[in-house]
Formats: sequence, C-alpha cells, structure tokens
Amino acid sequence: MNNTGWFSKEAISDRLTRICEPHVHKFFRANMFHVVGKDADLVIDFGMGLVNLRSELHIPPGKPVLAVATHVHVDHVGSFHEFETRLGHLAEAEAFELMRDADTLADHFRTQPGALTAAVPTGIKPDAYKISPAALTTILVENDVIDIGDACYTVLHLPGHSPGSIGLLDQTTGEFFSGDAIYQGGLVDDLPGCNVESYKGTMKRLAELDVEVVHGGHGTRFGKDRLREIAVSYLHSKGC
Repeated sequence: MNNTGWFSKEAISDRLTRICEPHVHKFFRANMFHVVGKDADLVIDFGMGLVNLRSELHIPPGKPVLAVATHVHVDHVGSFHEFETRLGHLAEAEAFELMRDADTLADHFRTQPGALTAAVPTGIKPDAYKISPAALTTILVENDVIDIGDACYTVLHLPGHSPGSIGLLDQTTGEFFSGDAIYQGGLVDDLPGCNVESYKGTMKRLAELDVEVVHGGHGTRFGKDRLREIAVSYLHSKGC
C-alpha cells in the first residue's frame, strides 16, 4: 500500500472533500475536510498522522492554507504539524504546543486492540506512535472569523467533549463543521477532559442552531432536524 491508498476521499462538492483513514479502528477513524477557497484553502482536522496528509491534498504551490483543529484529541491532530498556519482554540493552546498524552489521549490508541486493520505504509506500529507538537500560530476564540475569500466561517466554542472544542459555521450557506461536538454516532463525554455540564450547554446551543448541513468529526453528514434530534436526545439522557 502506498501513501495514497491509506486515505479514502469523498468529493462532497467541487470545493469540499471529506477524507478519512479506513484502516484505523472505527473509534479513531475521524473525518478530515479540505475546502478549496478563492484566496486560501481550509483544512479542518488531521487524522492520526500515520502517513503524510498534506501531500494528498494537491494544493497548488504557494497557495495559502489555513489548518484548523477542532480540538486536540489524537484522531484529529496527527498531521497538524505538517501545516505552517495552525489555528485552534485558546483553551487548548498549551495542549497543541506540547501534545501530552493527558490532553491528546494518544495512549488510548497505543493500547487499543485492533488499532489498525492494515499495515501503515511508513511501517509505524501503534505501540511506537507519537504526535508531533504543533504550536498554534493563531489562537481562536468565540466569534472569530476565518475568511478564505469566497466563504467566511464563524468560530463557535462548543466545550464538553473537550475544553477547546470548536465548530465552524458559514452563516451565509448554513454549512457547519462541528468536530466532535456533535456527529452521528455515540457521543463521548466520559474521557479525561470531558465535562458533562459544559456539554449540556453546548447541546442546548446546538439544538437551536440554524444550519443547512452538518459535517461531523465522525460519520456521515446530516441536516438541521437531525442536529436537533441528536442534541435533544443527549439532553434527555442527562435528565434535562
């Protein structure tokens, strides 16, 4: 298997591609997104970093690239260091700089039975896995705007799954990249760094969010009605 065969790609539109790593255990098989913009490309989340991601995106030489991590967990930051311009939330700025297991939860991957279903082209084994530090070059907070020329994304701070979890919302089109704040599948709120009370507040917010389509950190995309259904179901499960 060469590096290209490590990734699967889905062209959602002529400007948006979803990328994932099908040979990684499903718990760590996160979505990555590449948005082609007029003035800059936007890359959202970075998988496990087991092989080089940037070379698979075929971005024209010299074109600016904005790399945004929705949060610091292992399955979203592996290739973050490959990009020069790195954006993430203030609450996890130190975590990106140091990439400690306590923040990234990389140790969960190293000890996961069946962590990989195929050999990695680089030859790396789970027990030797490490994440390269990737200090932020731009620190994000609520309501910051990321402009790629023909689209602008507003930063929403959505804590609960992790302290610095964020989403990116195009308020013109309703396109929403939600990271692991919400997605189709079992939401995780019981790992180190999770906070159920914060997650409840995030879910109340998401239940009322005006969106057209949601691109989650895992699973398939969905619409506004499903967004509300997932959020309300979570709140009900917590007695809200």
